[in-house]
Amino acid sequence: MATSLDKPALLGGVPVRTRPFPPWPVFDEREERNLLDVLRSREWGTHGGGRLLPEFEQKFAAYQHAAHAVAVANGSVALETAFFAAGFQPGDEVITTPYTFIATTTAILRSGARPVFVDVEPDTYLIDASQIEAAITERTKAIVPVHLGGCPVDMDRVLDIAARHHLIVIEDACQAWGAEWRGKRVGALGDAGAFSFQTSKNITAGEGGIVVTNRRDIFERCWSYRNVGRVPGGAWYQHEILGWNYRLTEFQAAILLPQLERLPEHTRRRTASARFLDEHLAAVPGIAPMRRDERVTQNAWHLYMFRYDPAGFHGLPRARFLEALKAEGIPASSGYREPLSQVPAVQRAIQATLGPDAPSWKPPPLPVTERACAVEGVWLPQNVLLGDRADVATVVAAIEKVQRYSADLAEEAH
Repeated sequence: MATSLDKPALLGGVPVRTRPFPPWPVFDEREERNLLDVLRSREWGTHGGGRLLPEFEQKFAAYQHAAHAVAVANGSVALETAFFAAGFQPGDEVITTPYTFIATTTAILRSGARPVFVDVEPDTYLIDASQIEAAITERTKAIVPVHLGGCPVDMDRVLDIAARHHLIVIEDACQAWGAEWRGKRVGALGDAGAFSFQTSKNITAGEGGIVVTNRRDIFERCWSYRNVGRVPGGAWYQHEILGWNYRLTEFQAAILLPQLERLPEHTRRRTASARFLDEHLAAVPGIAPMRRDERVTQNAWHLYMFRYDPAGFHGLPRARFLEALKAEGIPASSGYREPLSQVPAVQRAIQATLGPDAPSWKPPPLPVTERACAVEGVWLPQNVLLGDRADVATVVAAIEKVQRYSADLAEEAH
């Protein structure tokens, strides 16, 4: 007979864990000291000076193996700035993934260009590079791969396709700080890359973003766009383009500098936890960890994702599986709710790019993304991976418990 310790919490048992995982964000006296220094300096913004923001830009660029970096107000703005600098215009088509945060698509549309969605790989949820070439037309301007969850896309294939078709590559690396493809860090593998420092991110200042690049021309255009159209070394009221005020403040730089110092150790801890989960979850019927490409020499692990198959859990729907995990103290989620191609606001915006007399735009078939959103995808946030081995083991224990009692949970749900 099952004891209350063994039974799922949803069926009256005792949860696997009752204490929270490590809190996020993490900070210490370094952030506090920097913030007080900025406060007392009275150099709070960066339009007239500032010391910490240029230091952070230089250090982050070097960390990502890039020549240049331009910090901006947030990750969405970083994408918009990079797309502006790359010359996206109305009429252009930009190939990207439908399984990403909406800002990837919103920034493309704000440039006047039109997103063209390519399905994702079934065992990574990253853009399926084998489908990119078929989506190229005479209007294609660029490819925007998304290093989802911190795992790099197959950049060999993306860069090869871009070179043969003379396309720009802008990496959405908003979840991929320190991630490496063949030993080179993402962001400047293509023409430019965008990162986010929003609250949930592995390095955070509450908000913030940055563009990195090895191209001097893109750097200067990003710098100008962020600074209301000014030019490096120009006069204060010299505006050469129509830019915006997308600057970051010294307060955020004060936080980001120690966050960057802390990142390598945190990445090591997340990586060890992810390897433990890969090994143990692979043995659970109905659970499939994501495929790990050996060319990915570092995953940033902003998310730990796996695939859930209800057939391995006596038909237990994913929503009920997630409810059971949360009752056990595991903060799992289903991730994106639908492909971006099915978001009504995106559909209306794409239709607007086609003109008033164009036929109605129809979303392409994206079966892998649709399955990931509706049935299969499960996410764990990055702070779970910062726990010790005992913490991470509770994730496995909770999933195993739900699997053992999945028939009872499925029956109770009906």
